[in-house]
Amino acid sequence: MKRIEAIALAAKAAQGQNALLVCNIGFPSRELYAVQDRSENFYMLGSMGLASSIGLGLALARPERRVIVLDGDGAVLMNLGTLATIAHQAPENYLLVILDNCCYGSTGSQPTCTCLGTDLEKMASGAGVTSARTAANAEDLGLALEGNGVVIAKVEPGNADVPVISLSPREILTKFMGAALSTVSNQSMRQA
Repeated sequence: MKRIEAIALAAKAAQGQNALLVCNIGFPSRELYAVQDRSENFYMLGSMGLASSIGLGLALARPERRVIVLDGDGAVLMNLGTLATIAHQAPENYLLVILDNCCYGSTGSQPTCTCLGTDLEKMASGAGVTSARTAANAEDLGLALEGNGVVIAKVEPGNADVPVISLSPREILTKFMGAALSTVSNQSMRQA
């Protein structure tokens, strides 16, 4: 499965679940923006390794909202402490999807430790995440997107040919904060 295909599945699930969607820096954010731009998407433009933590904070602050985070294997390896915090907090409304392509795709595809055998599912389980699983294909990922906890989506290396996000950081933040602070019932009324 290509990363952009996994991102498209997650974007569709997020829209269907009226979820907030936080996306890792670089090409993953660009790919999400290309496949489905929504006010409920937060595109990281910096701060590698923090998408999982930002999403966790949102899930804890807004327990009535579903939060899905798309992060990369390299980013999670930079912030392994997030797995223990996710396990300890264990919000029912939170799902971390780790897009594992075994490389740092946005900086030249240098290999990460997952290509050498580091198992992120076992690391999440070892940190105490009770719902940690691996999705090896689109069908597995589709099912996992209905749950919570952590899912490692195995994706091929490579970046899609997508444009740079045309929004400024302020525009991204303003759009997202409006969506994140609104209530689900208000959003349902706007979409009707």
